[in-house]
Amino acid sequence: MDTNAITQVLREGILVAIKLSGPMLLLSMSVGVLVAIFQAVTQIHEQTLGFILKLTVVVLVLLIGGGWMMENLLDYTRGIFTLMATR
Repeated sequence: MDTNAITQVLREGILVAIKLSGPMLLLSMSVGVLVAIFQAVTQIHEQTLGFILKLTVVVLVLLIGGGWMMENLLDYTRGIFTLMATR
């Protein structure tokens, strides 16, 4: 394998990681900010409230988009194995 092929595989791997983790991270961050604003307004400082809501959001994202995430990861893995077999 030459340097260009390795660079391309690494670039695709980073893009796949961003594409797979992006929805979970963005939604959990949004929920965290909303919970923080709610806690600041109501002066309720319960740490488990934010954790439970973020955990719920991450589980829902995995249940809804888990198949899509797995297909993207499998496509990337198949591409790597195909590239290894042809070289």
